[in-house]
Amino acid sequence: MDADDLDAAIYAAAVGDLARVNTVTLARRPTLAFLTRAVRNGRLRLLDVGFGDGDMLRAVARWAVRHDVTAELVGVDLNPRSQPAAAAHTPGDMPIRYVTGDYADQGGGWDAVVSNLVTHHMTPVQLIAFLRFMEANARSWFVNDVHRHRVAHAGWPLLAALARWHPVVRHDGRVSIARSFRPLEWRAILAEAGVDGARVFRAFPFRLCVERLR
Repeated sequence: MDADDLDAAIYAAAVGDLARVNTVTLARRPTLAFLTRAVRNGRLRLLDVGFGDGDMLRAVARWAVRHDVTAELVGVDLNPRSQPAAAAHTPGDMPIRYVTGDYADQGGGWDAVVSNLVTHHMTPVQLIAFLRFMEANARSWFVNDVHRHRVAHAGWPLLAALARWHPVVRHDGRVSIARSFRPLEWRAILAEAGVDGARVFRAFPFRLCVERLR
């Protein structure tokens, strides 16, 4: 999906289907539940790393309206195709700004940093750097990713075929499951990054989340 030569229209279709995957697999629920625990004083300044189609940020914007939270939402993604794909699906009155670039260039002072289906794409060095960035620049943070599990790996092709999702999503989904982590691996990664007090937990179905509340 992140190949440099991938056509922008194909990319937009793929991330659009990935947003549908997030809906079918209830992927947004753990992140929104985290925000309910993390937000204070009715205000939220949030950075979403690797926003893709922007569906998580749109869900956060709707959540903020329901909970009477004043939100400033920023998404950052290395892929320049993400910004136009996300903007095309985002109402103009949502308090969301999409940025093409590196999360490390977005500064600090965030109430929360979140990511969805991002950490399994990182090398070990990149992942440690990401965790340390969040520790240094956000009051709280949340990682929402796939739980590496044999049932998920075996069942994904059937689910993706039945749903008729884009071929790129069908292929990348199974690769993502194979590259993702298990709870004990996350605990070792957190220890290596020097992060204390983070909670690793599973969320139905086949989601593995890391939560840091302060």
